[in-house]
Amino acid sequence: MTVDRPDPEALLARVKEEEARRTRGRLKIFFGAAAGVGKTYAMLEAARIQRAAGVAVVAGVVETHTRAETEAFLAGLEVLPPRIVEYRGAPLREFDLDAALARRPAVILVDELAHTNAPGGRHAKRWQDVLELLDAGITVNTTLNVQHLESLNDVVAKITGVVVRETVPDSVFEQADEVELVDLPAEDLRQRLRDGKVYVPEQAAEAARHFFREGNLIALRELALRRTADRVDAQMQRYRRDHAIQTTWPVAERILVCVGPSPFSAQLVRAGRRLATRLGAEWMVAYIETPGGARLAEDARARVLETLRLAESLGAETVILSAPRM
Repeated sequence: MTVDRPDPEALLARVKEEEARRTRGRLKIFFGAAAGVGKTYAMLEAARIQRAAGVAVVAGVVETHTRAETEAFLAGLEVLPPRIVEYRGAPLREFDLDAALARRPAVILVDELAHTNAPGGRHAKRWQDVLELLDAGITVNTTLNVQHLESLNDVVAKITGVVVRETVPDSVFEQADEVELVDLPAEDLRQRLRDGKVYVPEQAAEAARHFFREGNLIALRELALRRTADRVDAQMQRYRRDHAIQTTWPVAERILVCVGPSPFSAQLVRAGRRLATRLGAEWMVAYIETPGGARLAEDARARVLETLRLAESLGAETVILSAPRM
């Protein structure tokens, strides 16, 4: 009889991983298809339950967008004062990372993970603030829409016609200890939009004609459901690994993405990342440099390097190969 024994190196790696987890804060993401599905509301509802159970919960930054039901749930929670930043002559209210670290609550609410911070802060992006909080041992509850995931950027643009500028690396999403899908059918969300529960009337009318078209919302909902399902599959793979359950597939898939100076190379990289995630496969992004390619214009070479950096940020192994011709 064959006894499956865990690999000693894998065991050591898991022990180190568990030690790191014990000192690190937990990350919970309230995840949805679009603005208005109720992510912030669900986050606040969970915070009130935790507070009632005696957990020290602080609202670091919560964007209510003047929604009465959301503001009502925020009442009674300790709210961290914002950091006021002057930008182009106007005061902006930003999350105060240093105040949060000094206050050091058990749980902090940091809404809108994809937000870009105003110039002058320690980090350019709010997700970077969140990583620092986690490293300090503070548990973070946050919110995220599916269109802000880096690997889905080009897919969302094709669906909606809108290029989302604020993105979050998939690696941050994958670090989450818990992802709660906040789901709402497309027609229910459009009704909330008509009722003024998502945007003010002027914005709502514009959104209904463009981003919030029913077809867009159905497609975004499917993306959110699939991404959540992919995460469940990853959890199962991790369980099998931790319990030394050998995979039932005899051959592991490997994916190779070849890129060049084309502006469409970034789309290929994101598609490769999605396929690799779905298959649980290793993936590599390669650029083949030929004698003709060595004479590329500066902007073309810059595009190649930017594409390779994107691939690395999404978890690919990257390589530049030389060949006499393609």
